[in-house]
Amino acid sequence: MLPLHRLGLHHLGALLADAASDAQQGPGTLLRVVIVSAVLGAAFLAWFLLRGYGGKD
Repeated sequence: MLPLHRLGLHHLGALLADAASDAQQGPGTLLRVVIVSAVLGAAFLAWFLLRGYGGKD
């Protein structure tokens, strides 16, 4: 198997190790991502729905 640096994937090993350590810490990071995504999605949906109420008479 080729080393990761020869494939141009320098940070893949660090990313996998970080993901493994995050899995041991509980659902905090995942929950934070879900909440932030939900808030941003709600804001985008509100903007999308309310932009049609502009006064273009």
